[in-house]
Amino acid sequence: MRAVVQRVTNAHVTSNGEMAGQIQQGLMVLLGVEAGDTEKDAVYMAGKIVKLRIFEDENEKMNLSVKDVQGDVLCVSQFTLLGDTRGQNRPGFTKAESPARADELYELTCAEMRKLGVKVETGVFRTHMQVHLINDGPVTLLLDSRKTF
Repeated sequence: MRAVVQRVTNAHVTSNGEMAGQIQQGLMVLLGVEAGDTEKDAVYMAGKIVKLRIFEDENEKMNLSVKDVQGDVLCVSQFTLLGDTRGQNRPGFTKAESPARADELYELTCAEMRKLGVKVETGVFRTHMQVHLINDGPVTLLLDSRKTF
């Protein structure tokens, strides 16, 4: 499972011209589910996202988590994070999980973040979406559940 995590002052996502999810201060997460990912990957990713200490404390050090600052998460499924462009210019998506399984694991990841005490807004799975955000810092991190050590 791969994620692009951005610290934001606000973010929202629309699908078919309708507001799907919106947050103020918190994290914008683009989440890609890789073929072979399991529930273990979803639990790991949820915990990592919620516990990331990327918000500044009173000493201007990145030492606080999204939960510490009472922020929210906007999580959008994005299979293109699994795109492979090695040796080609047109990405291949053979590493992306099937839509049904990817949706299950995406929803599980969101549910696990909620269990950890964070409000989570979402996009609409398998639709064309537009994501709007203000990246704060900018702070952007790449996470991969298969690269845990």
